[in-house]
Amino acid sequence: MNVLIVYCHPESMSFNAALKDIAVTTLTEQGHEVRVSDLYGEGFDPVEHPRHFETRHDNQRFLPLNEQRHAHDNDQLATDVTREIERLHWADLVILQFPLWWHSQPAMLKGWFDRVMVYGGLYSGSRRYDRGVLSGKRAISSVTAGSPLAAFGPWSRGGDISRLMYPTHCSLYYLGMEVLPPQLSFGVQGGGLSYQAEDAFQQHLANLKHAWRTRLGQLDDEGPIPFSGWNDWDEDGVLTLNHPLRWR
Repeated sequence: MNVLIVYCHPESMSFNAALKDIAVTTLTEQGHEVRVSDLYGEGFDPVEHPRHFETRHDNQRFLPLNEQRHAHDNDQLATDVTREIERLHWADLVILQFPLWWHSQPAMLKGWFDRVMVYGGLYSGSRRYDRGVLSGKRAISSVTAGSPLAAFGPWSRGGDISRLMYPTHCSLYYLGMEVLPPQLSFGVQGGGLSYQAEDAFQQHLANLKHAWRTRLGQLDDEGPIPFSGWNDWDEDGVLTLNHPLRWR
């Protein structure tokens, strides 16, 4: 299959870079074709802005959705956006590789969503969720966090990791993709914070790498996170009273 890795970290010697490299090597050895969108390395501009639109739909005020649709319909999207969209259409599997910064994606990756998920091109009012443009593709997030696993439980200081990941998962599903449970690498300590001795920490990192390498060989057997779809909602977009997900 075709695999796109969207890699978001500014340091080529980071643990995120190591996980990215493991994915490239492992998947290539399995016979898959792999491409990498290195957002920092390729100088991707994450800020949606009027400067990206040479011919404007409205020169008086900047309405991003209108301008995105106008640029898409007239083949005038910015070069970096066009490149990323082509990569997404090419891919069967999308891997997002990023660190958890301030309980969310880095701004660079959020800006990738803001600019690349073009209104009128990758989604519209009727082409969302299980009717999305990228239906049939799968996605998985590989995420690092500095604190250990115990810090990310429902009642823990770092917040419930399932809730922290929901915006990313929902955005991927919004585009039509099946979303696999994330690969979470906890306890990647840094910035002077230490949760274990250096020798134990290095072994911990080695274990995390091994876990990612192993899982990459098993993705075909995994099922996606369950989401509701158009046939599950009433006219207000709310789950009907007799829907099973309403009674979990």
